[in-house]
Formats: sequence, structure tokens, C-alpha cells
Amino acid sequence: MYGAFLGDMIGAPYEFDRGNKSKEFEMFNDAVEFTDDSVMTIAVCEGILNAGLDSDEKIMKAEIIKSMKDWGRRFPGAGYGAKFSWWLMLDDPNPYGSFGNGSAMRVSSVGWFYDSIERTREVARWTAEVTHNHPEGVKGAEATASAIFLARIGKSKAEIRDYIISEFGYDLSRTCDEIRPSYRHVESCQETVPEAMTAFLEGNDFEDVIRTVVSLGGDCDTLTCIAGSIAEAFYSVPYEMIKECRLRLTWEMLNVIDRFKEKALGFGDSNE
Repeated sequence: MYGAFLGDMIGAPYEFDRGNKSKEFEMFNDAVEFTDDSVMTIAVCEGILNAGLDSDEKIMKAEIIKSMKDWGRRFPGAGYGAKFSWWLMLDDPNPYGSFGNGSAMRVSSVGWFYDSIERTREVARWTAEVTHNHPEGVKGAEATASAIFLARIGKSKAEIRDYIISEFGYDLSRTCDEIRPSYRHVESCQETVPEAMTAFLEGNDFEDVIRTVVSLGGDCDTLTCIAGSIAEAFYSVPYEMIKECRLRLTWEMLNVIDRFKEKALGFGDSNE
């Protein structure tokens, strides 16, 4: 999950179109810190682990909701949207039809837990539906987890691209150079997940993917979180970047990562 955390952290200073749409920027400084994207990535991961990887829908969703509420209340100022902040405070929260990109940015652990794409998509759908039960919200989570799964098992970029297009209908025909000039801050799955995937497909290594997606602008922390989570599965993360990431996470988060590594399939084989 380091790719998701690093994407969130590195993209955060440039959210709301605060960057200059360039790949040339300082990668790590005092402004590089986690936001709600990382908090909810941890929360979903812990919820799945607490439920048990083979749990049914009811148990899995209940544990994910419990974990999301717990982590959200631990970090109330992490930058949640208004509707999600309200959801966190409810005793018995229900999904609210969102198609925001929150469902895609928090799903990365699912891409590492299972040995079939069918189960990966099923659990990804459940992680979305607890809040983002709009078809586009569900699609964003499933597509992101699928791309991570395919990258992890060694599929080529062409194979990943073809699967995402055929299964989810995303337009991946534009280049980043075509996207960049008019791209703006938008928080829907349908206008961030395809752009994040395009940046992944164009990148030459993990760092280049991060720099490419930040250069697009827009909702940079979430956009880069999504792209980084896929890039990690394809390239792995340089060790020096992992160290920078861990320095910016809390001990509670690191504990969840340690639990995750025990259950994830292939995670850490080449990058830690």
C-alpha cells in the first residue's frame, strides 16, 4: 500500500490545482504528509483483516464500516468531504449514493489479498458500497483493484489497459499531454480514475508515474494515490521512498501495514 500512501502524500501539496502542471517538483518536503486518502486506505485494510479475508458480505461490510468510523474519528482533520464527515458521525450509517473518487483511493489493499480477479472485484465492490453505492463509485473501486491485481500477477500494461477498457468502459485513448491543459479539480470517479490509469500507463517507473500524475493537476492527492497504488504493483516502490513514507505515518498505521504484509500475496518481495 506504500504506493497509495506516497501518492496521497506527494500529491497533497498540489491539490486544488496548486501546482504548475510540471513533472519537475520537489518530491519530499515538510508539506508532504498523509490526508484522508491514507487514513481510509488503512481503515479499509484493517476492516478486511478484522473480518477475515474469506468473510461474507455482511460481516465484511460491518467490519469495514466499524474500522472506517474508528479511523475517521481518530483523524478528524484529515480532509474528508462534507457528506463523508457526516457519515462518520452516525451510529448506524448508510450509503449515500456517492460517485466520488473516495471509493477508488481507499481500495488498494484488496488488489493484494486475493488469488482471483473475481474475488478481488467482489470485495472491492463491498468496500465501495458502504458509502459509494452509485454505479460509478462501485466501478471506480473495482477498476482500481483490478488494475492492481493484474499488475501484481505480472500482466503487461497492454493487457491491463485492455481489461479496464473492456470491463469498465473507461476512455484510456487520450495521452497525458492531451489531458493536462484543460484538466481541473474534480472529485468524481469517472473523471479521476481514467486519468490516474493513463498516467500509470505512460510512466516509465514508479517515480515517473508519480511525477506524471502530479503534473496533470486537479485532485492531486487522490489522483496520485490511485495511480501510485497501481504503479507499486507493477514496478514496486524504491526503498528510499518507502523509508520517507514510513517516517510520515503513525505507529498505529505501521501496525496495520505489518498485519497487511502477513496476508498480502507477493507484497514486499522486491521492495522491502
